[in-house]
Amino acid sequence: MLSESSAAVVTATLPVVRAHGEEITGRFYPRMFAAHPELLNLFNRGNQATGQQKAALAAAVVAYAEHLTGAGDAPWGPILDRIAHKHASLGITATSYTIVGRHLMGAIGEVLGDAVTPEVAAAWDEVYWLLACELIAREARLYTEAGLAEGESVWRDWRVTEVTTEATDVRSFTLVPVDGGDVPDFVPGQYVSVAVDLDGDLGQQIRQYSLSGRPGAPQWRITVKRVRGEGGAPDGMVSTFLHERVAVGDTLRLSPAFGEVSAIAGDGPLLLVSAGIGLTPAMSALEHLAETAPERPVVLVHADRDGAAHAHRDALPRLHDRLPNLQLKLWYEQSTDGDELDALTAEVSSGRVDPELIPLSPDAHVHLCGPLPFMNQIRGGLLRRGVPVERIAYEVFGPGMLRGGV
Repeated sequence: MLSESSAAVVTATLPVVRAHGEEITGRFYPRMFAAHPELLNLFNRGNQATGQQKAALAAAVVAYAEHLTGAGDAPWGPILDRIAHKHASLGITATSYTIVGRHLMGAIGEVLGDAVTPEVAAAWDEVYWLLACELIAREARLYTEAGLAEGESVWRDWRVTEVTTEATDVRSFTLVPVDGGDVPDFVPGQYVSVAVDLDGDLGQQIRQYSLSGRPGAPQWRITVKRVRGEGGAPDGMVSTFLHERVAVGDTLRLSPAFGEVSAIAGDGPLLLVSAGIGLTPAMSALEHLAETAPERPVVLVHADRDGAAHAHRDALPRLHDRLPNLQLKLWYEQSTDGDELDALTAEVSSGRVDPELIPLSPDAHVHLCGPLPFMNQIRGGLLRRGVPVERIAYEVFGPGMLRGGV
């Protein structure tokens, strides 16, 4: 709880901080990286370049202050869990919070100047440390659950045993631990961080990828879409590296599996809705259910540009055979020769997904994964059709986790 005196100060200054939030975080990152250039290895440089990262940090701090003062109604338990899982996958430590706090408060002073009295500084410092302590506690628990001792690195070397072209600009990488140890279990819907060393002064960069294979298998599999820059934006650094530079026999550094969202919640009807590369957790769920609960009623709705862009499409007939109660409904924006699957396997429609046409059991659990606008549209349509909000799970990667309406 925020102290009574700090709550009054934060409430009074919240409009000013909110109005200058992105300016404050825009000053914060250069300050911090100048003092601690090693932290560039933890932050997505693409999000830094586009400004998404500073917008996300500003949104997080302001939203948490609103939560503490009663000015906002964001469900902070799930949001904190989501941030904690992301941080754990990066190996964030308690020391990092001290560095961030010092430079964030310094940036607030730079932007707001004399308005930051000692009382204002103390109140916002209290907000920050309440947020930090909640995250530190959650992250410590996640490290323990992952079998990591205090201070132990999250990174483990994995050898690439297979590289498979799944679709246009999509490849899967099958991996086993270099040390020959056990392959950890995971829940469909979870992801791993992959750390790669780039050329020149780019250093280490880290990205998260959902595990697309079956839990309990003797290997892990990630499926990576190559990000090609559009509208002047650069190509994805890590996805390009994986596609162009990584071959069978190479080694990658992976974190344990993290992620608070399960793609197989409940034990009744399940609806999996995905778009583009967002199908990876759905594929993990289907592979898992084919082994553990083949009679479970499942609907897979997937949207893609066309059949050539649809990764893991060739696995659908096999999964359909193993899951007798699986219904497949696909939407392709562009129809091309060869798009049609066997009519007994899947129903293929042209255009974009219409939420009103999604097959829906009244007691279904739902898992969504795809671009934020897509998930907003589908979630809104399902809510209008009566699906309770608590039965709709969704995965958001990157700075969008606090924005976009989902």
